[in-house]
Amino acid sequence: MENLLWAVIGILAVIMIALIIKIILLQKSAKEIETAFADRLAADTNTLIDISSGDRHMKSLARSINTQLRLLRDEQHRFVQGDHELKNAVTNISHDLRTPLTAIFGYLDLLQKQEKSPEAERYLNIITERCENLKALTEELFRYSIIIATESLQKEELCLNSAIEESVAGYYAALTEHDISPKIILPTQKVMCVADRSALNRIFSNLLSNAVKYSSGDLKITLKENGEITFENTAETLDEVQVGRLFDRFYTVEDAGKSTGLGLAISRTLTEQMGGTAEAEYKDGRLVIVLKLPVK
Repeated sequence: MENLLWAVIGILAVIMIALIIKIILLQKSAKEIETAFADRLAADTNTLIDISSGDRHMKSLARSINTQLRLLRDEQHRFVQGDHELKNAVTNISHDLRTPLTAIFGYLDLLQKQEKSPEAERYLNIITERCENLKALTEELFRYSIIIATESLQKEELCLNSAIEESVAGYYAALTEHDISPKIILPTQKVMCVADRSALNRIFSNLLSNAVKYSSGDLKITLKENGEITFENTAETLDEVQVGRLFDRFYTVEDAGKSTGLGLAISRTLTEQMGGTAEAEYKDGRLVIVLKLPVK
């Protein structure tokens, strides 16, 4: 009887050891699948998941994931191709619009030199104003299409302190014309950033232009040592919903006048191309736009 008991214990021990080994092998296979899946998602590759385990259930799981990876890769390729074609189409359309607009302005200029009634003069001025708006939108669309189609920027080491001061100085006349006295807060030490000079200037110009449109008379620009730049101003004509859409392409606020709705979208696109972020929020009647650029 005692021998039988020891035999049973021995069998149970063997079974337990076998189960432990099985669990360890399954854990290893699961880890292999997890690591391989993460690698396939991160890399642009057609290599599928392969595991060392011979367990049929784990192999079936790997095959199912590979099937989904193939579908995901096909969808990704179609998206990239469609995105590329869309960018080319926008560039071509915006470019093609410029030629007839040039001709229209030529004929409008000829009409301005002709004798006409006061009513015809009024209609002609309205047409000219609408054409000017269309021209501005077309030019902005063309620049935006060029920006989104650009794969890389010409980056160099730049001082954000100086870049902000130069941009404000260049826009100072427009600011003072709208009774806006900018307050600039900069750290004592230089904040260095690797960025494209023209892109950075375009970002700041668009944000200053935005301040001219919406500011109620003030503008505060703050640069922090970590590369965070804040443009803040009182904006009584805006609300939280409108501010939440300011970075949307072609979105304009009624009070924005001749705005094309692309300025801030361009600023966000350029900021992201340089590895940064751009966000807007509305707090206590104030518009706050925060840029975060990678610093050295």
